[in-house]
Amino acid sequence: MGKKRSGGGLTTTQQAAKFLGVSVLAGAVLAGIALPAAGVLGLAAKGSVEGFDEIPANMKTPPLSERTTILDVKGNEIAKIYSRDRTVVDLADISPYMQKAIVAIEDARFYEHGAVDLKGVLRALNKNAQSGGVSEGASTLTQQYVKNVFIEEAGNDSDKFAAATEQSVGRKIKELKYAIQVEKELGKKRILQNYLNITFFGQQAYGVEAAAQRYFSKSAKDLNLEQSALLAGLVQSPSRYDPVNDPREATKRRNMVLKRMADVKDITPQQAEAARKKPLGLKVSEPKNGCITAVHGAGFFCDYVRQTFLTNPVFGKTSKERAKRWNQGGLTIRTTLDPRAQNSVQKSITDHVYQTDSVATAVTLVEPGSGRVVGMGQSRPYGFGDNETQINLSADRKMGGSNYGFQTGSTFKPITAAAALEKGKPPHQEYSSPYEMEYPSPVATCKGHWRNDENDPATVANENRTEVGPYRMQEATAKSVNTYFVQLISEIGVCPVTELADKMGMRPASGDKIKQVPSVTLGSEGMSPLTMANAYATFANRGIYCTPVFIDSITGPGGKKLKVPESSCSRAMSTKTADTINTLLRGVVEDGTGRKAGLSSRASAGKTGTTDERKAAWFVGYTPNMAGAVWVGSPGPKDVEMVDITIGGVHHEKVFGADTPGPIWKDAMSGALEGKPAPGFKTVHIDDPDKKKKKKPGRGDDDKPRKPHKPARPGGDKGDDDPWPDITIPPGVIGGGDGDSDGRSNGGRGNGGGRGNGGWPDFG
Repeated sequence: MGKKRSGGGLTTTQQAAKFLGVSVLAGAVLAGIALPAAGVLGLAAKGSVEGFDEIPANMKTPPLSERTTILDVKGNEIAKIYSRDRTVVDLADISPYMQKAIVAIEDARFYEHGAVDLKGVLRALNKNAQSGGVSEGASTLTQQYVKNVFIEEAGNDSDKFAAATEQSVGRKIKELKYAIQVEKELGKKRILQNYLNITFFGQQAYGVEAAAQRYFSKSAKDLNLEQSALLAGLVQSPSRYDPVNDPREATKRRNMVLKRMADVKDITPQQAEAARKKPLGLKVSEPKNGCITAVHGAGFFCDYVRQTFLTNPVFGKTSKERAKRWNQGGLTIRTTLDPRAQNSVQKSITDHVYQTDSVATAVTLVEPGSGRVVGMGQSRPYGFGDNETQINLSADRKMGGSNYGFQTGSTFKPITAAAALEKGKPPHQEYSSPYEMEYPSPVATCKGHWRNDENDPATVANENRTEVGPYRMQEATAKSVNTYFVQLISEIGVCPVTELADKMGMRPASGDKIKQVPSVTLGSEGMSPLTMANAYATFANRGIYCTPVFIDSITGPGGKKLKVPESSCSRAMSTKTADTINTLLRGVVEDGTGRKAGLSSRASAGKTGTTDERKAAWFVGYTPNMAGAVWVGSPGPKDVEMVDITIGGVHHEKVFGADTPGPIWKDAMSGALEGKPAPGFKTVHIDDPDKKKKKKPGRGDDDKPRKPHKPARPGGDKGDDDPWPDITIPPGVIGGGDGDSDGRSNGGRGNGGGRGNGGWPDFG
């Protein structure tokens, strides 16, 4: 055994053994070459050869991860997403200077040797032995390419990455065997092309095309001599020679590459000298990755597309398989986002609600009959800063939304009305509808009955004391009379209502089932704006519900078309029921609580909703060819009571569904529908036995847009900024906490009863 030098270093023989053990052994054995130092490797060599024979003959090459581009329906780019920023290009699209520079500095004899460069090994062996350390390597470009393939295959798996980069004899032997295979199968030009596409150049840039764009904002085919030399120099240590953070070191490294190119006669000494005198000439493009870079406020729409890919089995049987496919990228995803609709949504939001307001708004637009989501936005942008968020306020929790959604208030009442019509109740059904009443008891549910507390019964009240029945369905819907709808659901039972809601895709944002309690008719459940917009699209589509879709098509690498989720449509209610609801809700925007939201240029229908303590306000409406939902409320864990509040620079004594969400909906829909056909609804005649002379709301044919309703004078009818100025909320009616089925909770009365968080949550 060799002895240590007096200075503590290893002997020449030991250095030779160390270097050869890492990079030469297997190649030497395969080539049948007897190297002078090979004999000193002893038993280690024998063991390494046996390991070499056990390595599989074929190396599996994973597809390179690339950028994924997300487009709107017109083909305009929304955002780019990648786990590794890479664009694969052919060798013909890479500057000849770049090709020569990388070969000169990394493997000058690339075109002369096989998988292993014996001359390079011996040269490195001699130099390292003289220096007493490993100062020069001998890996060929082919070996480096193989190593990069292992790193690429490891992806984000830390254990696999460690195995792909560990300093061991076993890994080097494995690389050598696969390098021989690669040389045989691919040839030099293909190896060089693959190497330039796979290697890391720093600053999140993988592959030469991404590197050229990052550092010089140009394509790889346009790189000049000095730019090519700079990029080629980065490969050895992207962080050490980073031109952005250390231009001095980067310049020294670039000049070293230029000298090497001159030494191997790729360029003349004069060319090298002229290039060395030039500045780095950086024109850095900042990395643009992810939905945070999406244009026109479409960050949350973009994120919903990502969530769809990661959760839908059509893209892979397991979550791990889907995540791997997403991270590989290379996809071109054309979505359903309509740029006109999205721009209109975003403009309406910024006009009415400021990013810095204490409350936020979320808006979603859907196309009836197809389920295509054409617009989605919110006042709190996608991001990590102040008044920004990554929570999609329009979505359910499993798709990146809030944990519980937002109580819907009176926007749920039309579902109760539709369920009653399906059960045979006439549209002129009348109830006493007093100002305040106890919840009727018992009330049938899907599994038994809900019962009020006999000792301390839950109650429900209307918006103001002047609202005293009797009322029929049309007027009760227009005025949003709470006691009417409580009596209605109590008579038909809770189960028909929740079953119809399920057919319309209405599921709480939390993923739970709708509770079997009468207060569900007043909007006690938390839903997302996407859910509400799509549910109301069922009315517009004359009773046929279609699941929402965000993706039109996906093209993978090589132009391969991928299967995408399609909308599934089914009948939720009869055509007659849907037409009747359309007639009722048309009255809401013409003569009821939603007059401020009505569209003057086309037929429209909708419903307002305001929850208890005014913690949320809604307007959900539609035309025959577009449906939309607008929510306004607190975006964070702390509820904001929208009383004496300024939103979008406008002061509100009390926020109503009509005065804040309504105008947002109107502006968003108006812009989104500009230039589109303006069809009418199929309406029905609703008998009013006591008012024979009352003008009929429709004749059963296509409904034509009416002239806008003139606002009432102060003190006149409802629909102004404060529709009911004499509102009085009875003391003790509103409590806190989520209740059980009997209306009780730890903090007060809740979802089951008339008090608390859902007892009588709607103010119309």
